[in-house]
Amino acid sequence: MTAFDRPLDPFAEDEDQQALRALARDVADRSLAPMARHWDETEEFPQASWDAIRAADLFGITIGEKYGGMGMGDIEAAIVLEELGRACVSSAILAQLIFNGPPRAIEHLGSDAMKEKWLPMAASGEALFCIGISESEAGSAVNYMRARLTPDGDGFRLNAYKNYVTGGHKAGACLVWCRFPGSEGAKGIGAVMVDLQDPGVTVAGTHVKMGLRGTSEAELAFDDVYIGPEDVLLAGDPGNGDSFKTLIGHINHERCGNAAMCIGAAQGALEYAVQYMNERIVGGRPLADLQGLQWKIADMTTQLEGARMLLKRAVHLAGPHGTPPALETAMAKSAANLAAKFVCDEAIQLLGGYGFSREYPVERVYRDIRGLCIGAGTVEIQRNFIGSQVLRGAVPSGHAWRGRPA
Repeated sequence: MTAFDRPLDPFAEDEDQQALRALARDVADRSLAPMARHWDETEEFPQASWDAIRAADLFGITIGEKYGGMGMGDIEAAIVLEELGRACVSSAILAQLIFNGPPRAIEHLGSDAMKEKWLPMAASGEALFCIGISESEAGSAVNYMRARLTPDGDGFRLNAYKNYVTGGHKAGACLVWCRFPGSEGAKGIGAVMVDLQDPGVTVAGTHVKMGLRGTSEAELAFDDVYIGPEDVLLAGDPGNGDSFKTLIGHINHERCGNAAMCIGAAQGALEYAVQYMNERIVGGRPLADLQGLQWKIADMTTQLEGARMLLKRAVHLAGPHGTPPALETAMAKSAANLAAKFVCDEAIQLLGGYGFSREYPVERVYRDIRGLCIGAGTVEIQRNFIGSQVLRGAVPSGHAWRGRPA
């Protein structure tokens, strides 16, 4: 079989996407990788990474051209996040918050005035955006949130305490999920945009974490913060949970971005392990000659490629400007999370004592991706969703299962 006889790869990148990957990898190799250990050791905000990503005009990938962006979709976002995550996950999250966080929601769901106000700032890298969902007693069980709006003239007053707000201590604005008046449970939950310089907003603290130490998780307090009608992204109706379902569906962008960063981080760990095995000589032979260790590399590569294929399917199903489907997204995220845990753990094992040392990057990568297995919906939440959907008759795209019960 010649190259011309091979079937076409349905996920092959076109020339523009290849050029984008090359640009992102160059930024990652030159600017992110050399400082990755520093951000981890000092727990400083990775300002130099932000500046490098901004200088390369990469923040505008998913924002419409009308607002200064490139108007691309989830495929391109995943490409950039994979390359940035390969070098420094803490830095990649800065792009994730722009690509798949509040700006994406604003462009899909916001008013023209809201778009004009915030999207040019996102595309240019003028401001970081964060999202406030989790609370002390409402993590994966989002419908137990206490954040609430009360009427105030034409607008509202927001009272909320949001926990684990990634980058909240440095962001210019926050998308806050909250209850609209009269709501209970999942009914009536909507979202508002809050300028974090507004009166009543306080950074109550930040968490000291195992990994992702360059992008702290903040606790934000909102005390009687005024919310005008123009600040409402999606109003919640106390009579139904439609707005809540829309918001949950929109997290599929974030989940795909999470998967892309995991795949990039795992790819970096795999590449480092391969390099080490080829260079490390024991008894006159490189470790790469040992069959048992070759099997480890085989298993790491196979699991990583499986996750990559699932992610590619999910983002391709989104199309240029749509949303990745829920079932395929959940499969991609859970597979990428688990593949990253496996690959990074095995990379540590292959390096032996060096793998356990903070002088080498694989232990940092393992700590970083561990947090991604929790964020944007835990692996367990994804499995719950996948299992329940399949048991109800859902079929992943491209499959026609037989023998399902009537």
